Amino acid sequence: MKPTVSEFLKVYFRYRRKMGKWGNLRHPSLFSEKMQWLKLYYRNPLYTTMADKNAAKAYVDSLLGPGYTVPSLGIYEKAGDIAWEALPSRFVLKCTHDSGGYRICKDKEVFDKEEAASFLDKRLKMDYSVHKSEWVYAGIPHLIIAEEYLTEGPETDLNGLPDYKFMCFDGKVHSVMVCIDRGIGEVKYYFFDRNWSLLRINQWGASAPKGFTLPRPENMDEMFDIAARLSNGIPFVRVDLYNVHGKIYFGEFTFFPKSGLDLDLLPSTDRLYGEMMHLPAPGSSL
Repeated sequence: MKPTVSEFLKVYFRYRRKMGKWGNLRHPSLFSEKMQWLKLYYRNPLYTTMADKNAAKAYVDSLLGPGYTVPSLGIYEKAGDIAWEALPSRFVLKCTHDSGGYRICKDKEVFDKEEAASFLDKRLKMDYSVHKSEWVYAGIPHLIIAEEYLTEGPETDLNGLPDYKFMCFDGKVHSVMVCIDRGIGEVKYYFFDRNWSLLRINQWGASAPKGFTLPRPENMDEMFDIAARLSNGIPFVRVDLYNVHGKIYFGEFTFFPKSGLDLDLLPSTDRLYGEMMHLPAPGSSL
C-alpha cells in the first residue's frame, strides 16, 4: 500500500516537530525513521488483532496456551453499560482500542464511578489511526473492557505494579524496559539485558548512579522466552508483561511506542535499534 501525499506529509512533518530534525522516511536507517516507515508502507492485518486489548487475549492463548492473559470481567459498548454491581471490589477499566487510558479501582465503595464513566466515554472517541497515523488501530472495535486487578501486596498499592516491556525484533529480544513508580505518578524507565545488567541507553539509565539496579524476578528468563515467542516474525513489537507472585501475565502489544518518536532514547540507541530492525517489503504482510 502506498500512502497518499497528505498521509506522508502528516507523518513527515510530525517527525520534524517532535524530533527537531528532518527524517529520511523513504530510505530510513534510524529506529525512529523506520517506525514512521512502518506507519506509511506496511499493512499487516494481524497487527490490528494484536493491538486489540480484547482480541489479543485469544491470539496469545493460541501461542502460549491458557493462563497467561489477565481474566476479563466484562465488555461494554459504552460506560453506561457497565454493570458496576457485578464487578468485584477491585478491577481495571480500559478501552480495547486505546493506548495509555485506564482507570484502576482499588475499592469499589469509594471509587468515583461518574468520573471513570466520563473518562472512558471520552477515550472511546479517540482514534490513533487519525491522531498519530497508527493504522493498526483503525479496525479495532471501540469497546470498554473490565479486567481483574493484579496486585502483589500493600507495597504495590503505593508504587504500582512494575511493567516489564520487552523490546523485540523478529523474535530477538534486545532488552526489557522496567517501569516503576507508576502508582505515585513519578514513572521511571530503566533498561536491562537478559543478564540483568543496566543498559544506559535512555535518559533515565544514562543518569542512574553507579551500581544502580532493580529487583530481578526469578523467572525473568521465562519472560524473555515468552516475549521472543510472541514477537517471532514481526519486524518490531514491544511485548508488555507483568509478574505477580511469580506468575507471568501478558499485558499488551505495542507497535509504535510513543508513536516511534521517543526522545527518552539516546541518539546512539536510535541508531542501534535501527540496525536491529529489518523492514519487510513495502505493502507486504506476514
